[in-house]
Amino acid sequence: MQYIGYIGVGISLAAAIVLGYLIGRIPRTKRVEELLAQAQEDAEQLKKQTLLEGRQEIQELRDELEARAKRREEELTHMEERILRREDRLGKKSNYLEQIEDSLRKDEEELETMKETGLRLLASGKARLEEIAGWTQDEAREQLLKVVENESQRFFSRKLDEVERRTREAAQQRAVEILSTAVQRYAAEYVEEHSVSSVSLPSEEFKGRIIGREGRNIKTFEALTGVELLVDDTPEMVVLSSFHPLRREVARMALARLIEDGRIHPAQIEEKVQRAKARLAEGVKEEGKKAAFDLGIDLHPELAALLGRLKYRTSYGQNQLAHSIEVSWIAKMLADELGYDATKAKRAGLLHDIGKAVDHEVDGPHALIGADLARRYGEGPVVLHAIAAHHEDIEPSGVLDVLIQAADTLSAARPGARQETFERYIQRLKDLEDLCRSFPAVQEAYALQAGREVRVMVQPDRASDEMASKLAYDIARAIEGELNYPGEIKVNVIRQTQFTESAK
Repeated sequence: MQYIGYIGVGISLAAAIVLGYLIGRIPRTKRVEELLAQAQEDAEQLKKQTLLEGRQEIQELRDELEARAKRREEELTHMEERILRREDRLGKKSNYLEQIEDSLRKDEEELETMKETGLRLLASGKARLEEIAGWTQDEAREQLLKVVENESQRFFSRKLDEVERRTREAAQQRAVEILSTAVQRYAAEYVEEHSVSSVSLPSEEFKGRIIGREGRNIKTFEALTGVELLVDDTPEMVVLSSFHPLRREVARMALARLIEDGRIHPAQIEEKVQRAKARLAEGVKEEGKKAAFDLGIDLHPELAALLGRLKYRTSYGQNQLAHSIEVSWIAKMLADELGYDATKAKRAGLLHDIGKAVDHEVDGPHALIGADLARRYGEGPVVLHAIAAHHEDIEPSGVLDVLIQAADTLSAARPGARQETFERYIQRLKDLEDLCRSFPAVQEAYALQAGREVRVMVQPDRASDEMASKLAYDIARAIEGELNYPGEIKVNVIRQTQFTESAK
């Protein structure tokens, strides 16, 4: 605004000069002089007015700058006051913090003193307590741990008994339903296998032919077949004795052909034995194929041949091919009840004992041998694991493993399925009783019901009722882990305290 005023004054002066110059060249007349005077007067007024406006604008700018400077000064004054007040507050806080630090330092010193005093008092009290109780600190800790352990055992035994009872009731009810359904659906005839075979003779004179001159025929026959030939006083009959069913069958077939031919001498015996072995090999393959066909299972030819060999293999008098077929059907029915794949169950059940066909030729458990054989001929991993785990040579890990174990146990443990030698029976009962007696609190153990039940007498002063319940659980688990047995063994733990007094 100030510059605009100066420009206006400059323009007015220039206009006045120009006007004066022009007027100076015009002849001076009275009128011109009046106009010149009037122009000069207007120029003066315009100049004054322009100067006045410029001064006003300058004054306004000065007033505005002074007001702004005053406000700024006031703000700086207020800011300085706030800073001073803040410094004052910080100073007070610093003094207060120094006082707190001094107080904390004194408290720490007092606390350290009290701690030292407390440790001395604690040590003195501990020594006094040990003197009064007659126990050291380690002895008192050991006693306390024993009390806690006994209480924990009682609590655990009660909880274990309750949980086991509920679980057993539910599982037993469901298991009974499943097993009874499966067993009712399958009822197979069973013929006990023996270690001897008999062959009928057309007449008594054949016994002499079979023996031969100086016994050379019978010696040749026994050497080629590995079977003992018994020619006794039984009329028109000879007996073949061998624990190897394949050899016994070869001998039976060869002897029947020799008797039918009528010519009995070493060369003829050798020929008939070779033909019998060939016919038996074909028959074995047919038996395996027939078993697989009846079950609706497609087997590799080599596996079928190995399966057929089980017809001439027994376990405690039980035919192993019949046993494998039975396990296959039972596993299939159990799988149906549980909603599992019945095809895999049948396959694993049929092949679970396939290792017994060659276990006399290969070292190792028959379950692992069978799994290796099945692997060679393309069986799947689930079936292989079930075969290997059916006697827990490896840890069971799936439903099929447990199904095959259950089906195998059902087939082997049902009454009349297997025979057991007297010596093995006595040894099994002895092992069961010795295992029960190995527990510390057990006083005596008795096996009952052919080893299906064991009664364990405990010392009442060494085992409470709760501990007896836990002992029954521990013994049952130890039997499962250490003994091989068919079916189920019931463990009864008996704790009895008796007091006697005479009245006089």
